[in-house]
Amino acid sequence: MRRPRAGDALAWQAQSLLLAYPDEQFQERLTLARRVAATQPKAIGSPLACFAEHTGRIPLPELAAAFVATFDHRKRCCPYLTYYANGDTRKRGIALLRLKQTYAAAGWRLADDELPDHLAVVLEFAATEPALGFRLLTDHRAGLELLRLALNDDGSPWAHVLDSVSATLPALAGDERTAVMRLAAQGPPEEQVGLDPYASPVFLPDPVVGGPR
Repeated sequence: MRRPRAGDALAWQAQSLLLAYPDEQFQERLTLARRVAATQPKAIGSPLACFAEHTGRIPLPELAAAFVATFDHRKRCCPYLTYYANGDTRKRGIALLRLKQTYAAAGWRLADDELPDHLAVVLEFAATEPALGFRLLTDHRAGLELLRLALNDDGSPWAHVLDSVSATLPALAGDERTAVMRLAAQGPPEEQVGLDPYASPVFLPDPVVGGPR
């Protein structure tokens, strides 16, 4: 399997910032994205430059409303990576816990209002821990591809960011393509009513520092 390039960490940091809610610091993020884009291979840098050019012309209130409509109101554009494979089930709770364990083993702490599987959070982690972050991103390759396709279908400017993320990862293999097609056809598992998604089974193994969970 391909390993992360030396420049991937910089790309992941920029992508993470661009997937955050557009606030008063948004123009500064676009400036950073343009600088990072110039240092990257075309497949990674060009989508970042396109995103900066496109969104830089949109009034901030309009862009913020589009962000909420895209990521908060459309399940097919969900930025929470464990949702694609697990839906809102107990299995997703276990997946979230394992992510938290991975972060903690690397000495990385989340803010109280952050979920560990938000793509912006995973990308930020990957920027600081490239080897582990690369493994997390490839582990969720099918969900990432489904999100990328959904954003492109919607004509969303954030599709450019997902195109850039995808370009840092290995091409989809046969089994991954099948997983994407299955997710697109069936959707995530249905919610299991009455189960606490954050339940912590006592039999979970302790994380191993320095390796993927």
